[in-house]
Amino acid sequence: MEYLLFQHDEKTGKMLQNELGQKILRDEFYLDGLNCNPDTFDIECRMTNEAFKKNRRRNELKSHHYIISFDPADVSECGLTGKRAQELCLEFAKKNFPGYQAVVVTHTDGGNHSGNIHTHIVINSVRKNAVARQNYMDKPNEEKAGYKHRSTNRFLEHLKKEVMAMCEREGLHQVDLLSPAPEKVTEAEFRAITRGQKKLEQINQEIVQKGLKPTATTFQTKKDFLRKAIDECSGSARNFKEFQSLLLENYNISVILQRGRYRYLHPDRDLRITEKALGTDYGMEHLEKRFLQNDNGIQPEHRTTTHHSVHGDYHKDPTAIFYYRTHLRLVVDLQTNVKAMQSEAYARKVKITNLQQMANTLIYIQEHGYDTRENLSRIISEASAKLNEAQESLDELSAELKTLNSQIHYTGQYFSSKGTYTEFIRSRSKKKFRSEHASELQAYEQARDWLKSFYTDGKMLSMKSLKSRKQNLQDKISSQKQALQELRSRCTELETVSYNVDAILDRTAMETEKVPIQSAAHHNSQKERKEESL
Repeated sequence: MEYLLFQHDEKTGKMLQNELGQKILRDEFYLDGLNCNPDTFDIECRMTNEAFKKNRRRNELKSHHYIISFDPADVSECGLTGKRAQELCLEFAKKNFPGYQAVVVTHTDGGNHSGNIHTHIVINSVRKNAVARQNYMDKPNEEKAGYKHRSTNRFLEHLKKEVMAMCEREGLHQVDLLSPAPEKVTEAEFRAITRGQKKLEQINQEIVQKGLKPTATTFQTKKDFLRKAIDECSGSARNFKEFQSLLLENYNISVILQRGRYRYLHPDRDLRITEKALGTDYGMEHLEKRFLQNDNGIQPEHRTTTHHSVHGDYHKDPTAIFYYRTHLRLVVDLQTNVKAMQSEAYARKVKITNLQQMANTLIYIQEHGYDTRENLSRIISEASAKLNEAQESLDELSAELKTLNSQIHYTGQYFSSKGTYTEFIRSRSKKKFRSEHASELQAYEQARDWLKSFYTDGKMLSMKSLKSRKQNLQDKISSQKQALQELRSRCTELETVSYNVDAILDRTAMETEKVPIQSAAHHNSQKERKEESL
């Protein structure tokens, strides 16, 4: 409860305190109790345990902790708020943890300040009240009061389906929770990576302080070592034997086929790791398809995007160089660089670097046909205009998606509560019926009024049509984001070129001022020729 309500240091896990030694509440959170008062959750749980004579031993499971984590894009694209997430998850808890004492707490900050809204659902392991038996219950007497909660595979699969249905109904982003992951990283491995990276950074800091260079900057688990080795070797292997040989020769990894699965042995382990622990991309079915592609000369799709050079097409269309990446850096101004003024050795080093960057800049502008300074300025203006247009287009698509999500949300809400409203119309005691089904009727009327104001012609679109539109719109947004990123890189590159060109021209002008009067005309003509060449 302290973690749920008060601020903690993410690295150490310790609770933060103010200057008076008091606990600091989280900036934004939402708290509700289910079958209990959330302020006395722990006391009420102990009372329930004592009443049923359960959880008396220290090693018994006293509680279960579930977390529903929403996509950060749900906030910007779908209008999700912490309050709305709390409402959804409280409804989720009532439906899926009936009869249990529970606290539902929503945080809006996310881990490592990721900004994703997430909700904690903590339940007492002993059921307080008896409920009707549900189809996901697979243990005898599970629905009765006093029996302990069982987090079975069947129940977890049920919860995943419920989460996906909730996200679909609300028009939120979601992932397929039921299909095996192509690259499976468990919570234990994720935490091991976090701890290992932190320890590696401490070791590297000590190495740097001694004047040495660290050999590794990224911590790698044994499973990740296997994944990278498999990716590398499966890219060229044409059958299992070749794959087996490449892994053993290059990485000292042994792989065998046993019971229809690949089993890998890390050089520093005694027990093999099965493909199931690594992900579907590292299993027999996926890799054999890849071997077949290699044997037929078909290049498999890579996980990372490669950069393509398109020099030949650039003169026809300046925007065709989107994927071209240079190593251009800004020229350093020695007149204003304090470190260069203090250290002559550093100044010499900067001068050499500046000459290299000037040479790279000249090569760049010659390759791309920038024959004058005015031409370069025009290209920069055109690139900037295209960047602004792309940003405006993305904003329009995002606004359209937000509206579409509202359509999906209210359409789903309308149909899910329509049956209750029909019963209300047919009921004889409408006042009593409304008092018993206030939330469902309010949801129906809210959805109905919104849809009426949106569909002025009275024709509603089906959920299938709306979801199809959403998929198309999300594809467009994804493509537009990629184009926007490329345009930003393009503008940054051109700005670097422009700055370096100005530095080259200013340097030429400075050298011209220092020469004798009788040779000034000669240097001026050199400057003019340089400007013309630019």
